[in-house]
Amino acid sequence: MEQQPHPQPHPQPSCEPRLLPWTGAEGKPCYLVTDDDAGPVSRLADVTESIQLGMGTELLAHARDLLPNTPPGEVRYLAERLTEALRDSLRIAESRGRRLSRLN
Repeated sequence: MEQQPHPQPHPQPSCEPRLLPWTGAEGKPCYLVTDDDAGPVSRLADVTESIQLGMGTELLAHARDLLPNTPPGEVRYLAERLTEALRDSLRIAESRGRRLSRLN
C-alpha cells in the first residue's frame, strides 16, 4: 500500500499584523501581515507615518500662532485639520505600540 504524502501546512507569519496608517473601505483599519519589515508596503507605511506626523507638527505650530487672534470661522477649519492629524497620530501610536510589544 503506497502512502499518500501529507499536504504541507502553509507557513504562518511569525509576527502580529501591522496596523497601517491609512484606512480601507468605509474607514475600516488596514493591516499588513509580513515577516519582512523592509518590504515595499512596510516602507510605504513608514513614509506615510512620517508625513502624517510631520503634518500634525505643522498644524500644531499653526494653531499655536493662529488661535489667540482668530475669528471663529477659521478656527473650525483648523480644528477639523487638527482632528484629522490627531486621528492619524493615534493610529500610528497604536501601530508602533503593537510592534514594540512584540520585542518584549
